[in-house]
Amino acid sequence: MSNQTAQVLTTVNAPYGANHSAHQLAALIADPSSVATFDASVFAFFSEVSPAAQKAFLAEMKVNEDMAKAVASQFSKMAGYSLPLAA
Repeated sequence: MSNQTAQVLTTVNAPYGANHSAHQLAALIADPSSVATFDASVFAFFSEVSPAAQKAFLAEMKVNEDMAKAVASQFSKMAGYSLPLAA
């Protein structure tokens, strides 16, 4: 696991008491059901992780970027403000 991925996991896990692995987070950020369950870790990924770190994580974990963008767009609508990956 890269240092970048470790930082992403710290950002999304610690504040919410989650303990997602990199693979679990990767699956969740591309899963539309994360929006329906209001997954705080996924929202933190899209709102608290820098856009550059988001893209690096997506590439490292081989997440389908179009699917992640669709989830980010849904979270953006729910939050009422623009999220970088949703743009």
